[in-house]
Amino acid sequence: MGFLPTTREDMERMGIEQLDFVYVTGDAYVDHSSFGTAIISRVLEAHGYRVGIIAQPDWKRDDSVTKLGEPRLGFLVSSGNMDSMVNHYTVSKKHRSVDAYSPGGQMGLRPDRAVTVYSNLIRKTYKNTPIILGGIEASLRRLAHYDYWSDSLKRSVLLDSGADLISYGMGEHTIVEIADALNSGLDIRDICFIPGTVYRTRTIENLQSPVILPDYEAMSQNKLKYAESFSVQYKNTDAITAKVLAEGYGNQGYVVQNPPARPLTTQEMDDVYNLPYMRTWHPLYDESGGIPAISEIKFSLTSNRGCFGACSFCALTFHQGRVIQVRSHESLIEEAEKMTGDPGFKGYIHDVGGPTADFRMPSCEKQMKKGVCPNRQCLFPTPCKNLNADHRDYVKLLKKLRNIPKVKKVFIRSGIRFDYVLADSSEEFLKELVEHHISGQLRVAPEHVSNRVLNLMGKPQHNVYQTFIDKYNTMNKKTGKQQYALPYFMSSHPGCGLKEAVELAEYIRDMGFNPEQAQDFYPTPSTLSTCMYYTGVNPLTMEAVYVPVNPHEKAMQRALIQYKNPKNYDLVKEALLKAGREDLIGFDRRCLIRPRGKIRQQSGMSNGKGRFSGQTEGPPEKRQRSSNKKKKTIRNIHQKKTGR
Repeated sequence: MGFLPTTREDMERMGIEQLDFVYVTGDAYVDHSSFGTAIISRVLEAHGYRVGIIAQPDWKRDDSVTKLGEPRLGFLVSSGNMDSMVNHYTVSKKHRSVDAYSPGGQMGLRPDRAVTVYSNLIRKTYKNTPIILGGIEASLRRLAHYDYWSDSLKRSVLLDSGADLISYGMGEHTIVEIADALNSGLDIRDICFIPGTVYRTRTIENLQSPVILPDYEAMSQNKLKYAESFSVQYKNTDAITAKVLAEGYGNQGYVVQNPPARPLTTQEMDDVYNLPYMRTWHPLYDESGGIPAISEIKFSLTSNRGCFGACSFCALTFHQGRVIQVRSHESLIEEAEKMTGDPGFKGYIHDVGGPTADFRMPSCEKQMKKGVCPNRQCLFPTPCKNLNADHRDYVKLLKKLRNIPKVKKVFIRSGIRFDYVLADSSEEFLKELVEHHISGQLRVAPEHVSNRVLNLMGKPQHNVYQTFIDKYNTMNKKTGKQQYALPYFMSSHPGCGLKEAVELAEYIRDMGFNPEQAQDFYPTPSTLSTCMYYTGVNPLTMEAVYVPVNPHEKAMQRALIQYKNPKNYDLVKEALLKAGREDLIGFDRRCLIRPRGKIRQQSGMSNGKGRFSGQTEGPPEKRQRSSNKKKKTIRNIHQKKTGR
C-alpha cells in the first residue's frame, strides 16, 4: 500500500480512470490516524471505494479543484483538523503566524471559512456533482450558530456553501452509508434518512415528530430565541435519545438534522485504527520540512473518543458525543510496536489518551441501553451516583505498554479529569501516574478558582481541585518524586468579572509561581459558553450571565493572571482600582503590585538598592539560598586576599 492518489499521474499508475470520491481538505495531506481526512478516506477505501486527495487547493483558481477530474459519486469537503477561523486568528482576532497543518508551518494556504469557499469553488465547475461537507468546521456550524469573528448569527453552513449534505460528528458509519446510498443510484436529494447527517428540504410534512427549532429570522431578531434553540440542540446529541431537529429559513425551506450516528464498538475502533496508514506526511512536503502538527502525535496513541466531562467551553459534546468509545489493548499494543520500528522513535510514547486520557469506559451501564441523561451530567456539578469511576483497565494498558521492548517511558499528556480520579475509591491509578507517566510536570485544568465561574464552566468546585492537589503532593512524597502540577487558568469566561479575576490572581500569588501562559476565553462555534457569550444567558437555565466583552476588560483580566510581568503593571493597577481592591497595591506580602514612585518606610534606612533594610522577598528557602550565595561570595573574596 502507499499514499492515496493526489495527481492524475498517481491515478494512471494505480490504474484508476475515475475516482469515486475526491476529498478536498484545508490541511496538507498527512496519512495518519490523527487526521480526519486520512481516516475517512481509508475507511471508504476499505469498503471498496476509490478516493483521491486534493490538499490545500489554491482557492483563487477554478482549476485547482479539477485536477483529479469529476468523481463518480461526489466531492468530500473539510477545512481539516481545525476550524479555519480558529486556525487563522487568535482570540484577539489577530492573524496567527504559523499553521501547524501546512508545509513548514506556512500560513495562508487555506482560506477563511474554508468549507464554504471550497464548496462554492467546486460548484462553479461541477453544477450537479454531490458535495458532502464534513470535519470539525462543518460539524459545529451545521445549524445556525454564533460567529465570533463577524459578531453575528450565521446560517447553517449548508446554505452558504451550496453543498448537498453534512456528515457531522465522527463520520465513519455515516460516510459509508452515504457512499452506499449514492452507489446504489439514489439521488443526493433523496438521502435524508442517514443518522449523523444534515440536509435541506422544502417541506417537513413527511417527518415523524420532528422538534421544530426557532426559525433563523426569529433568532436573528431575538438572542433569547437562539438560547432556546441551543438548549434543545445541547440535549439532542445522543444516538439513542436524540430527536430529528428542523430549523426554518423562510422561503428557502428547512435545514434538518438527523440524530447522531451510533458510537463505534471496540472492534470497529480497532478496525479503523488498523487501516494501512502511511503514518506520515506525503513526500511532496519533504522539501518544505514536513508538517509540524505530526511531531507531537506521531508517537502518541489514541485510546478513546467521546467525553462526559461537561466543560461548557468545549465542543466535544456536539462533535464526538458523551459516550466513551475505546480501542482494545491488543490494537494499541500493536500500534505501539509499529512505532518502535520507526527510525525516529527514541523510546518515548508521548501520550495514551483522547479528549480525556483516563476515560476508558462509558460513565455508566444504563446509558448503553437508554442513552445519556439529557438533563443530567455524569460529573457535574458532582459525580452521579451511577458513575462507574474505575481506572483498572487504563492501569493495565499502561503497564503493558511500558513493558514493550524499546519503550523507555509512556507519558500521559492529553489531560486527566481530576474529579474522576478522586471519584475512584482506589489510589492505584494516581500512584501509577506519579511513578511512571509524568514528564516533570502534571498538566491539569482547574480553569478558575471562583465557584461562581466554575459552575458556568461546567467544572467542579475549587475545593475538589485542592483535594486532588493535596493527594497528588502526598503521593509524590510517598514515591520519592519531585513533580509539580502545572494548572491552566482561563480569563474572561462568561460569569467572570474583575472581582473573580482578582480572586484568581490572589490564588496564583499564593501558589508561589506565575503561569507562563494565560488563556483568554475563545468563543468558538457551538459551545455552551459561546452561547452565553452571545446571548448573555445560560441557555440551560435562561438565567442572566455577566459577560466580559470589552477588549480592555479582557486585557485586564488576562494581565491579572500574569501580574508579575512588568508589562502588565498598568493594566493590573487599573483592574485593582476598578475592583475596589486597593489593598492589593502596597508593600505587604499579600499585595500583587507596589505603588509606582513610592518607597517603603521602614526604620528610615535604605540599603541603597531600592529596598529598605529588613525587607525580605520570596519564600524562606529562596532567601536561604540567596544568603548562602552571599556568604560563599564573601568567603571567595577572603580566600583570594589571604591565600587561604
